[in-house]
Amino acid sequence: MRWVLPDHIQDALPAEADKIERLRRRLLDAFRSHGYQLVVPPLLEYLDSLTTGAGQDLKLRTFKLVDQLSGRTMGVRADMTPQVARIDAHLLNRRGVSRLCYCGSVLHTLPSTLTATREPLQLGAELYGHAGLDADIEIIRLLAEVMRLAEVPASRIDLGHVGLFRVLAARAGMVPGREEELFDLLQAKDLPDLQELVAGVAEPVRSALLALPGLYGGAEVLDEARACLPDDAEIRAALDDLGRLAAALGDLPISFDLADLRGYHYHSGVVFAAYGGGSPAALALGGRYDRIGEAFGRGRPATGFSLDLRELAVRLADPGQPGAILAPADGDAALAAVVAQLRSRGEVVMTELPGHEGSWNEAGCDRQLIRREGRWTVESLQGE
Repeated sequence: MRWVLPDHIQDALPAEADKIERLRRRLLDAFRSHGYQLVVPPLLEYLDSLTTGAGQDLKLRTFKLVDQLSGRTMGVRADMTPQVARIDAHLLNRRGVSRLCYCGSVLHTLPSTLTATREPLQLGAELYGHAGLDADIEIIRLLAEVMRLAEVPASRIDLGHVGLFRVLAARAGMVPGREEELFDLLQAKDLPDLQELVAGVAEPVRSALLALPGLYGGAEVLDEARACLPDDAEIRAALDDLGRLAAALGDLPISFDLADLRGYHYHSGVVFAAYGGGSPAALALGGRYDRIGEAFGRGRPATGFSLDLRELAVRLADPGQPGAILAPADGDAALAAVVAQLRSRGEVVMTELPGHEGSWNEAGCDRQLIRREGRWTVESLQGE
């Protein structure tokens, strides 16, 4: 059984791998056209670099091993965002705006859902050095364009703000362990257990926490939130930011979910989740994380998003492109010229190998080069 892979780890066979690679090139080209420069962080880093400032959830998702050279604990990256923040803060050291993008495999100790892979192919874009809403608007628009280019247009982009949770959790007097529990219950929208957890919290914070799971939907959610959340300067500012974002992104399918706070450990402001392709789970997650660079000596304003390229690729229709052309093993110079010309036009041409026992159709060929009256022509390859 040596060919059996670990649970939630899969090979990408030719058809899927081709879709993933074509999509990767298309989306990275789109990033480049918007001024986002590609970086390639290492697969392994010292554990404290990978997880500092990113919260307990990322630490639990990270595979750990001992470096045989230094004796220090290393980790296999579970998220590339902290790595890109390190690159911006410590290596590039730019004073102004930096636009960076990336694409590479990450590894999780456990799958995020029952059907998820533990080896997502993470693709994302990050914008550093601008604290205003204009940067958030640019990133959300870029996400919408990426999903459109991937032929999985966003059917819904939920906006939230971690500031709401942080203010309410602080006013409720939640210690770190209880705050984690509160966060999990809000994420799950588990009202019975939430009511039990906040039973001793004073009003109006108790009612505000109980109201958060129900604050999702259209623009009316912001008015409801202003009516039922405490009249606090930070809460008002967070709701005002969400309102301005929604107004600026009116042509996109914007909605709100004020209890959806995934990744709140390192997010510091607006967060968002994009849905599409009939998936019940979000296909892309993002938001503002202004403090993550502090661990590397330079906390810069930052906003960005990431997604699993595999999840997008699996939703792409079969492109229905023609297969390869089979060329005979012939030293004819005219044949070599024809093959070179076909390949320059983007055609795939395979040269026949002597003694081949399988089917050339199985190898991906649906046409062949035949010499007719001294000329090489492309004709249909009959089934073998």
